[in-house]
Amino acid sequence: MNEKIHHGRNIKRFREMMGIKQEALAFELGEDWSQKKISQLEQKEEVEDELLRQVAEILKVPAEAVKNFSEDEAMHIFNNSFESHDSSTLNAVNNYCSFNPLDKLMEAMEENKKLYERLLESEREKVEILKGIVGK
Repeated sequence: MNEKIHHGRNIKRFREMMGIKQEALAFELGEDWSQKKISQLEQKEEVEDELLRQVAEILKVPAEAVKNFSEDEAMHIFNNSFESHDSSTLNAVNNYCSFNPLDKLMEAMEENKKLYERLLESEREKVEILKGIVGK
């Protein structure tokens, strides 16, 4: 588990997680950068600290996260967090609504209907008032 961390691969992972294209990253780094240069950067095993800091800032992640991220270590932590729990704990989450969404929709429609009827009644009253004013 003493495998060297690949900075370029980590940059690519974080860039993809953030939904940023290579062209956009190149644009943010400045006019000296291009999509091709970002591709080459993502091939590098080790990236200089200052450049790594700039890229991390653009990706809005800590530079240390890019520098030290290890997929093997992340998977090890993930696997261990589930091995220590029995399956009944994982199944204890209730994913069902405590209400019927259709009932809520019908309540909202009924409320809209009442509001519309009050608005309509108010408009009828205005028309009657205007008829009285014009008729005088």
